[in-house]
Amino acid sequence: MSKRDLKKYLGELTKEQLEEQLIELYEKFAPVKVYYDFVFNPKEDKLLQDAKVKISHEYFPIKKPGAKWRPKAKMRRSVAQKLIKHFMMLGVDSYIVADIMLYNIEIAQTFSSQNFIKQELFYKSIFNSFEQAVNFIVSNGIFNDFKLRINAIENETSEQKWKNKYDFEAILEKIDY
Repeated sequence: MSKRDLKKYLGELTKEQLEEQLIELYEKFAPVKVYYDFVFNPKEDKLLQDAKVKISHEYFPIKKPGAKWRPKAKMRRSVAQKLIKHFMMLGVDSYIVADIMLYNIEIAQTFSSQNFIKQELFYKSIFNSFEQAVNFIVSNGIFNDFKLRINAIENETSEQKWKNKYDFEAILEKIDY
């Protein structure tokens, strides 16, 4: 069904029929419930904190009480990517989305400063996250608000002697700042 057909169909319904369909969608589909819960009660700060905790646990998992050993870090970029995609779907403020994008990179750099990482894929993945974050920030016109953090990330790649540090530099050279 096209958007035009949907508009025509919805225009033919009474207010009660529309309300009935929305309630049915709300009850039947979890994404619809999540969306309306956010629209009517946007707790962006809580969402941000929960996301940061989930991302940090990917790199620095918490030892559960009574466990004999600490769980191994998983370092999954996909966890942050899913959260970022979810934030965008909900229409969360671009500053908060940018904050979580940069936080993901910063926590990965903190982990790599304390642990030797052999996998080249880790560095490539963090670079992809950096490129995505910079593009998002520039396209939303908020680069100056995040300039210090972006430069700090780029500087950290040099300090840690990442093999792809020049790729990070190249991203910033493309931007006229």
